[in-house]
Amino acid sequence: MSTHAMPSAEPIFDALFAYQKSAALKSAIELDIFTAIDEGERTAAAIAKRVTASERGVRILCDYLTVQKLLSKSDGLYQLAPESAAFLSKRSPAYLGTVARFLVTPELSRYMETLPDAVRRGGVAPRDSSVADENPIWVQFARSMMPMMMPNAMVIAGLVGGASPMKVLDIAAGHGAFGIAIAQQNHQAEIVAVDWKSVLQVAEEHAQQAGVLDRYRTIPGDAFAVEYGSGYDVALVTNFLHHYDAETCTTLLRKIGAALKTGGRVVILEFVPNADRVSPPLPAGFSLTMLADTEAGDAYTLAELTDQLGHAGFSDVQAHPTPTPETVVMARKA
Repeated sequence: MSTHAMPSAEPIFDALFAYQKSAALKSAIELDIFTAIDEGERTAAAIAKRVTASERGVRILCDYLTVQKLLSKSDGLYQLAPESAAFLSKRSPAYLGTVARFLVTPELSRYMETLPDAVRRGGVAPRDSSVADENPIWVQFARSMMPMMMPNAMVIAGLVGGASPMKVLDIAAGHGAFGIAIAQQNHQAEIVAVDWKSVLQVAEEHAQQAGVLDRYRTIPGDAFAVEYGSGYDVALVTNFLHHYDAETCTTLLRKIGAALKTGGRVVILEFVPNADRVSPPLPAGFSLTMLADTEAGDAYTLAELTDQLGHAGFSDVQAHPTPTPETVVMARKA
């Protein structure tokens, strides 16, 4: 008889029940439970009254969130974990509730329901890709994801720098946060945003709220097909290359390079895994998302991005960390 202890099946069950974690967090955000606790409602009864829900339902949900370490509980009183206080209470300037709601929308989760098929074929059919023409999911993205992107937008604005006139091309601008942050820092910066017309309407709303709409122009349409113009000092390619295979990325970067002045810079924001492709966890794990909802997208290593940039006519590639799991990669047009 073997003396070796049987390994625990807990990681298996944890993965199989992972959908419950998403559902519980989405429910707590929708009910605004974290804000209620942050504002002093500590018991299940008090929280339930505040959020107009049953005491039994709130007690079970809060206990589950405590198990997941998003809350703590002592003598029947609940308290926010530091992460929940920072990101899940509306009292916090870093509130990510809108982001969390978007990331668990049925439109996104359905991609994982057909993951076995994506594994078999190495991606999804063109009509099923998340970047299929005019996919309405990107309007939801633009309305939801700006709070999550602002730390990276501030890093990029700092790296681009300058106070002199600057023409910035923002590819797949989405919410517009990256171009807007540059325009707020440099009052002589002009932003030209490219995206689908319905998405650009959201970006323009954000530009107006930020007070930079007078320096914010748009080019609606497919980034691979529309004409950008020329004479740009900086081109932003944020959270976009991962949707495509390396050859397509190189083709796009070459087109972007043609729109830049000599010496102009391209600024890429991506999940960049290490060369082993299994670390750090979030950048490495992002490849699975691309397998599930694109034809041939991937999370590219720094060496792979450097290769794409080199073939597109860029040099002097530099990587910069951000406060998030993403990396800024910058290069100059040769």
